[in-house]
Amino acid sequence: MVESQGLGRGLTNYGDRDFARFLRRSFARSTGISPQLLDKPVVGIAMTPSGFNNCHRYMPDLVEAVSRGVLAEGALPLPFPTISLGEVFLSPTSMMYRNLMAMDTEEMVRAQPMDAVVLIGGCDKTVPAQLMGAASAQVPAVQLVTGPMSTGRHRGVRLGACTDCRGFWGKYRAGTIERNEIEIVEGRLSVTAGTCAVMGTASTMACIAETLGMALPGTAAIPAVHSDRLVAAEESGRTAVRLIHRPILPSEIITRQSVENAFRVLMALGGSTNAVVHLTAIAGRLGIRIPMNRINEISDETPVLVDLKPVGEGYMEDFFAAGGVGAVLRELKPLLHLDTIDVNGQSLRDRLEEPIDWIDRTVVRSSDDPVSKVGGLIALQGSLAPDGAIFKRAAATPALFETEGRAVVFEGLDDLSLRIDDPDLDVQPNDILVLKNAGPHAAGMPEAGYLPIPKKLAQAGIKDMIRISDARMSGTAFGTIVLHVAPEAAVGGPLAVVRNGDRIRLSVASKRIDLLVDEDEIRQRLEGFQSPTAPTRGYRALYRRSVLQASEGCDFDFLVMPPA
Repeated sequence: MVESQGLGRGLTNYGDRDFARFLRRSFARSTGISPQLLDKPVVGIAMTPSGFNNCHRYMPDLVEAVSRGVLAEGALPLPFPTISLGEVFLSPTSMMYRNLMAMDTEEMVRAQPMDAVVLIGGCDKTVPAQLMGAASAQVPAVQLVTGPMSTGRHRGVRLGACTDCRGFWGKYRAGTIERNEIEIVEGRLSVTAGTCAVMGTASTMACIAETLGMALPGTAAIPAVHSDRLVAAEESGRTAVRLIHRPILPSEIITRQSVENAFRVLMALGGSTNAVVHLTAIAGRLGIRIPMNRINEISDETPVLVDLKPVGEGYMEDFFAAGGVGAVLRELKPLLHLDTIDVNGQSLRDRLEEPIDWIDRTVVRSSDDPVSKVGGLIALQGSLAPDGAIFKRAAATPALFETEGRAVVFEGLDDLSLRIDDPDLDVQPNDILVLKNAGPHAAGMPEAGYLPIPKKLAQAGIKDMIRISDARMSGTAFGTIVLHVAPEAAVGGPLAVVRNGDRIRLSVASKRIDLLVDEDEIRQRLEGFQSPTAPTRGYRALYRRSVLQASEGCDFDFLVMPPA
């Protein structure tokens, strides 16, 4: 055994290296692994099963398949757990714990003796957390996603979490379907293991992992229940062993060019707004910054090509059958940086020169016949969001793109819950709903930006109106919604002093969101600002002290690398 390889790496410090090696091998022998296999290089397998995470329910099968690939290639697989973030089971929000999982991943990859690692995750925050950890740990790594779930059926209509859950819940709130039907739908939305069946955050991040080059080509969209998902897991294990013999570090794969490619694919997918925060955080771990004006340039140059919910009609299983990320990349080829490399060491140029079996043009459109001529997301700036905000124009109502309206303000999540359905709420369809104190410092930045249409308006047939907040929204959601307003209200951003009746202007054409209040008036209002009381102990106190704003990826200030 080479001392710097396998179980000889990073010996525990007892002040006696020979004793440390002897003791480690003694404990390793207790697992029943032969001395010959203990001499092999080690591939760690970061596994994230949890009873609170249905997206990862097939994790044991994936770990077994990865292990099979590692053994077949002549190395020793050693699975290890990290925390797992099940989106809908965490309070106040999984976003608060993304950085904790990233730290867990980074430290366990660095601290334990492994020559390479396969990272298995799927649910919304797990893949960005693992990529952030891998970028910082700088051990050769392969990302393996768990894959999307398959669709269900309800009265002859396909259903998929979670865009359809929002659609049906909106109908229930509006009174157009009854309680018994919403209870039936509840059992038909999520019918298999896997991530949400639409181009939400989980699927968007899977596609980004493949575009960056950290996941194997063709693996992002394979359904969780498909046999090819296990084949991909086995090949991921093999690839990790090859990386030991021909190391390629995450910093060689995640570059400014590959990050720009990922932003471009994000635009073509009509993907999740959350991906902007996550990709910014991943890039920030390597000192890479993509300014908002560059994001907007990429968006304006890039058509939406993928016809999936929440932007279009299809589901992830359709995307897989249509050609997946590879089909999208081929359409975007003239716009991509082609010298980036993946975990195989293959350049994107070489990958795209390989033939593709078939592309279903009803799902992945050609660049000559796009879903939209411009990208799905844009960054906004203006007097309400000096450091930026995000707007998903692909899922919004074009008639609202150039709007000035009256603010109807909710001071926080409790206020929103208390008053949104009050029949006496002073609100009209052309008003602008404003939610404060839902950003990273105030509330961990939950997916609360998808403010419900006030019940009295929903019952009158109103399906969309402008909503603004410092929160996020689910990648499966839709509507004319301004998100990630920075600085957030809780740190004294202009959002903090918006009052009922103030006028706000949204201009998608100018990429601006403005509070139409005199600058001196805004300053005077802010003079009396007081930030919310901060937690005093544990992880929440660390989070509050250290978390950055959405425009900086909501990472911790002490984990971000200075710009290169």
